[in-house]
Amino acid sequence: MCAINGVYSFHYAAPSIDRDEVLRTRDAMLSRGPDAAGIWTSPDRRLALAHRRLKIIDLTEAGSQPMASQCGRFVLSFNGEIYNYQALRDDLRSRGEVFRSASDTEVLLRLLMRDGAQALNRARGMFALALWDNRRQRLMLARDPFGIKPLYVANDGWQLRFASQVKALVAGGRISSQPEPAGQAGFLLTGSVPEPFTMYQQIRALPAGHYQLFDTRGPQTPAPFVSARPAKHTRLGIGKSEDAPVSGALSLKQSLEDSVRAHMVADVPVGLFLSSGIDSAVLAAIGSKINPSIRCVTLGFEEYKGSASDEVVLATNIAQALGVKHQVRYYTQQEFEQDFSTVLEAMDQPSIDGFNTWLVAGACRKMGLKTALSGLGADELFKGYPSFIDVPTWRSRMAIGRWLPGLGSLVRMGLQPLCEILGISPKAAGMLEYGSTMGGAYLLKRGLFMPWELAPLMGKHAAKQGLQRLGLLKMLNGTVAGAHSDVEKVSRLEQTFYMKNQLLRDADWAGMSHSLEIRVPFVDVQLQAAIGGAQFCKTDLLATAAELLPEELAGRPKTGFSTPLDHWRGYPGAGWARHWAKELACEF
Repeated sequence: MCAINGVYSFHYAAPSIDRDEVLRTRDAMLSRGPDAAGIWTSPDRRLALAHRRLKIIDLTEAGSQPMASQCGRFVLSFNGEIYNYQALRDDLRSRGEVFRSASDTEVLLRLLMRDGAQALNRARGMFALALWDNRRQRLMLARDPFGIKPLYVANDGWQLRFASQVKALVAGGRISSQPEPAGQAGFLLTGSVPEPFTMYQQIRALPAGHYQLFDTRGPQTPAPFVSARPAKHTRLGIGKSEDAPVSGALSLKQSLEDSVRAHMVADVPVGLFLSSGIDSAVLAAIGSKINPSIRCVTLGFEEYKGSASDEVVLATNIAQALGVKHQVRYYTQQEFEQDFSTVLEAMDQPSIDGFNTWLVAGACRKMGLKTALSGLGADELFKGYPSFIDVPTWRSRMAIGRWLPGLGSLVRMGLQPLCEILGISPKAAGMLEYGSTMGGAYLLKRGLFMPWELAPLMGKHAAKQGLQRLGLLKMLNGTVAGAHSDVEKVSRLEQTFYMKNQLLRDADWAGMSHSLEIRVPFVDVQLQAAIGGAQFCKTDLLATAAELLPEELAGRPKTGFSTPLDHWRGYPGAGWARHWAKELACEF
């Protein structure tokens, strides 16, 4: 787990790269890789690749990056982990390859040398990478199928700049500070910045599951190398994926154990975020069987003691039932006041979530851990969100909005002032206008502000421009195109928007700000290929480890992993997230 960045002067008239700029960008990401740093510059000074390293696999200097091939043709700068690197290495050895290190980086490099972009299909893990081919004078950027690892690019037509963080690119000093209205509008609508947009016009996210080639002719269009969407009868070419989804508790259990085992591959101890929910409890049960010395961390707050939001009591019972090492970290409002500016600085792009992850990641790091498992992604896979019921229901009930176009907007304009007078959620006014499509209903469910609320927050011109450029409804409805069931549609929406744009991105910045790698066994291509098409739910997930866990876990209602942020910041009532979003929008 690391940070990567670089500059490529691909246009013949572009200036040579500025090494100091590359170093400024790299060292702005110190917390992502405090163990080592490297830089490689091409002889003609047209390209520089840089790297910061957090040592997880192969702790020796042999795993340092950027890593050049023995022949000197290829150079790789890579952020992430390849969990099946040992099997891939064995395969490459059978084909005559000889290795100089025990790192997954060298395995990935040699695989890419042999198979090009198609090699990415075989890499089970999370990654963002830059590969230079000196013979072809070509740079390839790539990002894992789910977008677990971020990669941002800025192309001014002369030079390409890329990095693992938006703020790091800005720190290089050559990026325009021109704001992106689509990024701001997207944040106010959803609570995170929808990809590919960022808060800067010049910076974009490389799409998840895509690679992009750059040479002296300029950039090619990003091309997909795999689909992360769960689908029946799909072979993804990774490990021993099956042609069709599995069924039955035994097969589900085996698939989960396989994913957890893969995500525990490391040369350092692996910890686990333990809440009082089913997701992390099942991970703890499986993980403790694989490694009985696994250490679990739970976050607690004085404000939640004795309430349904208190994670500590049941989490402690789970840890005791499993016989695992367990540490509880209580966090106070006084500490929050001291840490507030630090959190905002660590937050690479605005997000109304992520503070809870920042806290528990810090607790793990203080225990000496460099990597920890998280239950992130289970709700999207096992239908754990209310959206799986609400979104299809709303779409069905608001069907008249599809039959009579324009009626919904008229109703919304009529109801909008009434909602303001009565203090009713503005979403109520837009139920007919937006609820008649799957994407629109999802926006009503997950959205913070509605499109017609943005003008007072952003200014009329910026709001109009941002909404047009963002095209959020088109993005949402396009995501469900071709899906065969309502469950699959909601799963796609949750994974593509909430999980990728918010949860995974928050896990990345929050964990890496503490030099902690967060691993997500439920967000795994092989697992999803095996079970994604099956109709499993949280009850099925719990059944895989029920004999090891406390009985009260089954009857506990879902609460989510929350913090008393509303209390600490003095936000009133249920609409605290809207106040938090307004505050963050000003900070960014």
